[in-house]
Amino acid sequence: MAPIVEARKVTRILQEAVPVTLVRDIDFVAEKGEFISVTGPSGSGKSSLLYLLGLLDVPTQGHVLIDGEDTVGLDAGALAGVRLRKIGFVFQFHFLLPEFTVLENVMLPMRRLGALSGEAIVARGKQLLVDLDMENQFDKRPDQLSGGQRQRVAVARALANDPMLILADEPTGNLDTKNSEIVQGIFARLVHEQGRTVIAVTHEEAFARTTDRNIHLVDGKIESDRRQKP
Repeated sequence: MAPIVEARKVTRILQEAVPVTLVRDIDFVAEKGEFISVTGPSGSGKSSLLYLLGLLDVPTQGHVLIDGEDTVGLDAGALAGVRLRKIGFVFQFHFLLPEFTVLENVMLPMRRLGALSGEAIVARGKQLLVDLDMENQFDKRPDQLSGGQRQRVAVARALANDPMLILADEPTGNLDTKNSEIVQGIFARLVHEQGRTVIAVTHEEAFARTTDRNIHLVDGKIESDRRQKP
């Protein structure tokens, strides 16, 4: 079975007046069912690496493979298709659309993919929210929810098209301790009960300690990649 995501000698350089190297020579493999945290000081390339793994950016050199498929050379439309089918994203700022209800936000990726009937989309959207204890919030707007609730909706949306890879960028950065623990627990269940792969950038040591594996970046390079005790 191919790794869920793999980086082979990935380098990303911003071609400005003075070129800036965001990440350099990254070799990285994530298998099915891994919970991985990415840590490092500010400016170390954590988010840059996540965006490369999620095909939101493309490497200057090297290759990113998703489920065994080499994405180098794919055009923008093909990259968007891979993202839609195989990757779910959760960001620090949830990016829920304020004009839509909670349920409508969760259904958006399914509507874009177009693989399910309208009835099936509604049913799956509701079930995802029920699974995250949001069953009484279907018709609310995002501004009627707490920060923790909004982030749970963002997780449900990330799961809409049943991706095996979830990428999270500081997903607990705006949450209090209680809601941070709830979101961490949700990610752990996705990994250990559903076999998904979760890669989360975080500056919170407590969050990083809950993951099975930690990758630490310094100056755009992997300084350490270690398994952690459960």
